[in-house]
Amino acid sequence: MSEVEAFLDETPGEVRGVIARDGRFEHLLIQRDDDLAEHRLGARCVGRIVEIHPGLKGAFVDLGPSAQGFLPFRGQDRLAGGQKVEVEVTAEPREGKGATLRLIGAGEGTPRLLSPGPSVAETLARLAPGVTPIIGPAAIRAGQEAEEEAAAPGDSFPDTGLDLMVQRTRALIAVDLDLAPAPGIAFGAPARTRANRQGLHAAARMIRLRRWGGLVAIDLIGTGQDGEAVMAAAKQAFCEPEVVFGPVNRFGLLQLALPWRRTPLDEVLNGPDGRRRPAQRAQDIVRSLRLALLSDTTSARITARAAPEDAAIAGPRVAKLGPRAHILADPARVPGAFILEEG
Repeated sequence: MSEVEAFLDETPGEVRGVIARDGRFEHLLIQRDDDLAEHRLGARCVGRIVEIHPGLKGAFVDLGPSAQGFLPFRGQDRLAGGQKVEVEVTAEPREGKGATLRLIGAGEGTPRLLSPGPSVAETLARLAPGVTPIIGPAAIRAGQEAEEEAAAPGDSFPDTGLDLMVQRTRALIAVDLDLAPAPGIAFGAPARTRANRQGLHAAARMIRLRRWGGLVAIDLIGTGQDGEAVMAAAKQAFCEPEVVFGPVNRFGLLQLALPWRRTPLDEVLNGPDGRRRPAQRAQDIVRSLRLALLSDTTSARITARAAPEDAAIAGPRVAKLGPRAHILADPARVPGAFILEEG
């Protein structure tokens, strides 16, 4: 039986939840104080249909101030512009698109939030039932390490010789499985089967951690695959609901489609230019300062020196850490770079 761990980090400004299975990270949940609750997965809202789009087979819906979503039509839906509807968020915003919605029924009143989606703690309880979340310094480090692992392009596994790469393009997620030469690793059919099975599970874990969806193309090791065995392993690895599997073709390529659920992790942390968002840079300071305070209980004061623009955003959150926490705007620091000082 696999060992499951849950971590809950409630740092001012942002709550993080992490799920690890057998020591490898599978989920990184992030909810910020300034997130739009109307866009959170599972949120329920009253919305107003502002535009019917026949070409997209759906409607754009106003969910309230600064919030909007897209409601795909089902065959029996008969909706019109201006109509009030009650909807649920089934996919958070991504790539400049609004949230994806599911129709619950007729709505009344002005567009507004009826109930937010599950909190991080509630989602952890669903993903790891019966597991008590670990808090404190270990939870902060788990979130940092999960983020670092999600940023890695691939992984290698000396026990089977597997070399794995997982990359996302505009069209699809490309997964490349290969056998890397290593002492004691055979390259016959049994070795390829073991590495393919391991690669499917590792790729599924990495994609879950990065919170990706859409079309996935997996280049398996070797051709002439046992289609039934590969499909069984793929269904075990990608065990989320609503996954659509395609057959393994003669070139050893397996395709499947994953539903989108959460905003991709790289979009949560970084801006369109790929650089850290200013608010996230500030949150990094607050989290590192909190870790230092929890790890060092003897110092009367711990001060973070940061770039003025980062310090301005982080300041109100640092104040919530208590009297031992301080932040100093240092013009000598470049944005994103900071140091912690005792005393």
